[in-house]
Formats: sequence, structure tokens, C-alpha cells
Amino acid sequence: MAVDLELAPKRKRPAGEPCCEPIAYPEVQREAAVAMARVARALADPVRIQLVDVLRRHAGQVCVCELVPLFDLSQPTVSHHLRVLREAGIVGLERRGLWAYYYVLPEALATLAGWLS
Repeated sequence: MAVDLELAPKRKRPAGEPCCEPIAYPEVQREAAVAMARVARALADPVRIQLVDVLRRHAGQVCVCELVPLFDLSQPTVSHHLRVLREAGIVGLERRGLWAYYYVLPEALATLAGWLS
């Protein structure tokens, strides 16, 4: 069964006129989006996700010397990943003498988790 549809002639819209109305507008403010993107970028590495998982499950401070044996990586590489997480505000650091103890900052992950849920 054929349906005859009358097509409207094409017309060029004036410059700067939108083609259609947006379906939805972003609810996340620019500053919050930048902060969440920083956290997401830091977590965009499997080793960093595993580090956060270990620190989160430990629920306390973990010495970097305890983390190195868990990965097939050198101590400087593990420390690099921890620095990226620290700069993103995901983990905190406490120095005791020569050793560095890391822990998860739950508020950093809560913002991202709240938005994702």
C-alpha cells in the first residue's frame, strides 16, 4: 500500500539559526564536569583501578611497599600511578619517615558514583 506524502520544499535556514531544539540540556555544571573528568581520566588505567580497589578494600592506610608486590611493576611505576591518583584527588598520602602510606578519599569517588547512578 503506497502512501502519498507531500514533501515540503527545501529552504535554507539563515546563518546562526538552530536546525532544531535540543532534546536535553546538561545538568552538570562546567566546574563539576571538569572535576569528574579529572577523576575519570585518572581511573582510565587498569592498574590504577586495581590500586584504588586495594586501598578501598583495605579501608586504612597502605604502605607503598605493600602495594608493589601485588603488581608486575617496578616501585617507581607503582609510585607514578599513585601520584596520578593523588593529583586527581582520589587518594591521600601520609609520609612517615622514608615510607609513604596511601588511602582512598571517599568523597572524590562519591561525586562520580552519584552522577553515574
